[in-house]
Amino acid sequence: MEPNISSRGRAWIITPALMPERFATAHNAGAGVALVDLEDSVAMPDKQLARTTAQQFFERPGAPCTLGIRMNSPLTLEGAKDLVAMAAYTAKPDLVLVPKTESARDIELVAGVLDTEGYTPDIWALIETPRAFDRLPAILKAPRLGGVVFGSADYAATVRCGLGWDALLYPRCALINAATAAKIPAIDAPVYTLDSPDALRREAEKAKELGFYGKGAVHPRQATVINEVFTPTEDEIAHARAIVAAGEKSGNGVTSVDGQMVGTPFFAAARSLVAEVDGTP
Repeated sequence: MEPNISSRGRAWIITPALMPERFATAHNAGAGVALVDLEDSVAMPDKQLARTTAQQFFERPGAPCTLGIRMNSPLTLEGAKDLVAMAAYTAKPDLVLVPKTESARDIELVAGVLDTEGYTPDIWALIETPRAFDRLPAILKAPRLGGVVFGSADYAATVRCGLGWDALLYPRCALINAATAAKIPAIDAPVYTLDSPDALRREAEKAKELGFYGKGAVHPRQATVINEVFTPTEDEIAHARAIVAAGEKSGNGVTSVDGQMVGTPFFAAARSLVAEVDGTP
């Protein structure tokens, strides 16, 4: 379930399209994915200027991360204009994040407009409405879907719940379950508090424990914490190698490692981690 994105880091950072002075900082924040935003951070009268300015975000060959864009919903006029503009970009985004995704058709529409013989961007769905959660299995069957991102702010605003971990535990679990069943990765929502690295670390650790592949960032300094949390520790790697070795020794039969009973599911998880660390299929 490894995504087709940069392995440099597990943080996803997003930058408003109308702030080109921040583009280089986003590129070099240490994130695995840097997105330029045409949607929520851009007021309606400024949408066209944002589309034009966003082109600069992708005019950097050899950027140290995957460069993407959050467009407006493809079911809106602004989203349609975004697709026309992106199709004409000389330097194009590697990844397109589709907000307010509520059907596989949304993904297919974006792919239908943007895909060409020489260009097929990675397309991810931003899952942020109750209706989307009701339709997750159908959405995740879209052939061109690369992964999903949890949009906590819009979801909480619609449901009228808080942004705390407990209030949003259900949608997080639902998203992880559906994404895993579809064999695609999921990225957790950002922490919107800018000056609390401890709170960010705690939430990132919980997201990792649930099964998220990475987490969104709303400020460059958050990327370091997120990457640290989602990067396997030396102890985790050593423990995984010990489980793999125990599985080989026992012929994949039930055995124990460091006082813990391990069997087939433990062997599979450990081999997956070791393969990721070693860069093997």
